[in-house]
Amino acid sequence: MVVRGGGWTVQSRWTNHTRELPKMEFGYFAQCFVPDFGYENDPDWEAQRIRDNLEISQLCDRNGFKYIWASEHHFLREYSHMSSPEVFLSAVASTTENVHLGSAIFNITAPVNHPVRSAERAAMIDILSNGRFELGTGRGSSSTEVMGFGMPGTPRNPATGLADTEITRGLWDEAIAQIPHMWREGAYSYEGDSFSMPPREIFPKPVTKPHPPLWVACGSPGTFEKAGKLGIGVLCFTIGTPDEIAPLIEIYKNEVASCKTPVGDYVHDNVMCVGFGICLDDREVAIDLATRSHMYYYQCLVYRWLDTFPKPDGIPEWPAVIPEPTHEDVRAAIEGGSLCVGNVEDCIHVSRQYERVGADQYVISPLTSTLPMEVVRETIVNFGKHVIPVIDTDPVHRSTRQRQAALAATG
Repeated sequence: MVVRGGGWTVQSRWTNHTRELPKMEFGYFAQCFVPDFGYENDPDWEAQRIRDNLEISQLCDRNGFKYIWASEHHFLREYSHMSSPEVFLSAVASTTENVHLGSAIFNITAPVNHPVRSAERAAMIDILSNGRFELGTGRGSSSTEVMGFGMPGTPRNPATGLADTEITRGLWDEAIAQIPHMWREGAYSYEGDSFSMPPREIFPKPVTKPHPPLWVACGSPGTFEKAGKLGIGVLCFTIGTPDEIAPLIEIYKNEVASCKTPVGDYVHDNVMCVGFGICLDDREVAIDLATRSHMYYYQCLVYRWLDTFPKPDGIPEWPAVIPEPTHEDVRAAIEGGSLCVGNVEDCIHVSRQYERVGADQYVISPLTSTLPMEVVRETIVNFGKHVIPVIDTDPVHRSTRQRQAALAATG
C-alpha cells in the first residue's frame, strides 16, 4: 500500500482492482467517563461531564472533524455514564452543522432495545440532523450489561460466576438483518426467534437514501470477518498498537472487497479506530499531562467491567490499578505511533500510523481522562488547524461517497 496524491492506492491484496480512496477522516468519541474522585470538588460532576462532552462535540464541528460518536453503556460506574446516545446525539444534531453523528453503539438486541425502536430512533436522528446519522450497532460488551436486562436463557459460567454472553451473537445477527427492511416503504412484518411483529408500517423513514450507513463494534478476528462479509463498517474497539490492529483490518478489507450481498442496501467499506489525544504547542507539557491524566485508571476500568475483553498479563484485579505511565513510557508510545500525544508533528506522526495500516477514520477521546477542559479545547483546535488539513483533504464524508456511488450504480 502506498500514498498517492489525495488518497490511498489500495493494492490487490485487499481488492480485486486498484481504486482511489479518500484519505483518513477524524472524529471525536463521547464516552462520558465519570471517575468517582471528581465528586470531591464538584457534586454536579456527572452532569458536568455530560455537558463537557457536548461542548467538545460542538467545538469539533467548528474545527473540521467529520464525526461525533457516542457509546451506549449501562450500569458501568465510572467507565461510561452514556446510557442514551440517541438523546446525546440529538442534542449534538441541534447545535452542529457538518459532523456526522454515529452511535457507537446502539445495542440492537431485542431484550435491551427492540429492533423496531432502534430503527425508529435512528430515523428520527437522521431527520433532525438533515441526513447526518450513521448507525453503529453492537450487542453489549459485558455480563453486567447483559444480565442487567434479564437476557433470557443466559447461563452463568460456574467457574467465574459471569454470564455467558454468547447468546447475544444470534440476537444481533437477527436484528441487523431486519433493520434495513424496517426503513422501507410499506408494512413490515416478521416472525423470528427473539422478536416478532405483525404487519405494521414503521415511521419515520430516514431522509438518507437508501438508508444511513451501518456499522458494528468489532474486537476479535471473527467479528472483523463477519463485518466484511455483511458489507458494513467496523468500529474497531480492539486495544493495541496500529501494527497489532493491522491484521484485523486486513481480514476485514479482504472480506468487504468481495461482498456481493450486503446486509444493507449497499456495501459500506469503512474502518474506525479510537485512541487518546493531546495536541499542544509545547510537547513536554503534553507529555507531562499524559502522565497524570488517569489514562491507565480508565484502562483498568475497561478490564473491570468489559469481561468480554481478554485481560492481558499485568492488569491487577480491581480495585488495584496499574501505575500511570512515566514520561519515558509516553515518549516511547509516541515514537512507536500508538499514543497520540505531543505537539502537532507528534499527532500527525501517530495519525499516519493508523492511516498506514488501513484505518479510514481516526477518532480521539481526550475526555477518557481527567485532562483540564482548556487542554481538551486546545487539542481540538490544534487538530482542526494543523493535523486534519494535512491528512483529510476530502470535504465529503467517505460514507457519503460510497452511498452515493451505490445509488448512482442502481439508477
